[in-house]
Amino acid sequence: MAPPSVAEPAAPAATPPAAPARRPNAMLQVVGTAFVIVAVLAVGLVAHLTAVSWLQFQRDQQTLFADFRAELKLGTAPVGQFRTGYDASGTPVRESLVEPGSPVAVLQIPAVGLDVVVVEGTSGDVLRRGPGHRRDTVLPGQAGTSVLMGRQAAYGAPFRDLEVLLAGDAVYVTTGQGQAQYRVTGLRRPGDPEPEPPAAGAGRLTMITAQGRPFAPESVLYVDAELLSTPQPTPERHFGEDALPAAERLMGTDPSGWTWAMLWGQALLVAATAVTYLRTRLGGWHAWIVGVPVLAFLGLAAADQAARLLPNLL
Repeated sequence: MAPPSVAEPAAPAATPPAAPARRPNAMLQVVGTAFVIVAVLAVGLVAHLTAVSWLQFQRDQQTLFADFRAELKLGTAPVGQFRTGYDASGTPVRESLVEPGSPVAVLQIPAVGLDVVVVEGTSGDVLRRGPGHRRDTVLPGQAGTSVLMGRQAAYGAPFRDLEVLLAGDAVYVTTGQGQAQYRVTGLRRPGDPEPEPPAAGAGRLTMITAQGRPFAPESVLYVDAELLSTPQPTPERHFGEDALPAAERLMGTDPSGWTWAMLWGQALLVAATAVTYLRTRLGGWHAWIVGVPVLAFLGLAAADQAARLLPNLL
């Protein structure tokens, strides 16, 4: 009897050849990088103007209030364009220009719940910290016209409610010479008749901000108030309106932001390119986990510098 036949083992199935790896599309990478940069800048600018700038304003105001309160206590708060220095014996030794951004007054308007520190200067960078005193005018409480400028929408928007003020509303300003009281006389816009200059020995306060939709101003709003309290001594002024740089005038922009905006923008370009490259190597989730914090930081930094290029009353 013949032995049973043993079945031949089946031949293994042939493995299909692996598909060739797809080469990344250079054009898609460029488009993706550009889209990431634009998106990060847009989101960063919106987030900075609507949220981050408000936090910066609150922090700066707390610091300014503490510094100004200490100067009032020591009697060293500035009362003019220059600040007088003293030696250990109390003898005046020098005069130095009041540094832009230094606290010079506290402005209170009960009708709109405003209680804010005023700083020296009106450039966009200075007005991040609070309303600014135009340096070619007298300080509040002194004889003559004092001009304060403030933002309407960004960085705390301290002057956003000026348009609801009514004639007769009280305004209080505290400086190194004491508290001055004003009374609102009216609101005006470009084209409206300008009030007559204050009489000799009288004082006026003019507050200026942007007019129109937030972040899309159409014109400028002026609020005039007459001085009711006794005018304080007015130190000699060393420079006038002609000496003010363009950045400190109405709707002026600060060109100093260009350099840093470009540097941060270049850093954002490098980071966006790196994230796009990682997406082609590691996958989307890995790239975004690593890249989102870096892109968010660089986007906010670039937006912070780009905000310097916007009008100072925005």
